[in-house]
Amino acid sequence: MDKQTEGTIISVRKQWWLSIRTRSLRTGPLDGTVFPHIAKVRYTVDGKEYIRRIWIHAGHPVPKVGSNVQVLYNSDRPSKAKVM
Repeated sequence: MDKQTEGTIISVRKQWWLSIRTRSLRTGPLDGTVFPHIAKVRYTVDGKEYIRRIWIHAGHPVPKVGSNVQVLYNSDRPSKAKVM
């Protein structure tokens, strides 16, 4: 990853099928449960647009749609990227 650009969050989805319990004793069906998210990031390199999905772990802050993030990419293959 040798170059950097700015990307935009275009969607964020909660993964309802994967629940992580934070309490040992449940009093309700979703009591103390947190969910991971998947976000899509759109970024542009040399006039070509790319979309990358990122996994956001349960309990980590979720970015809002439309917010900007830093994207590190390989100059040989811009489709291979890492979102910061």
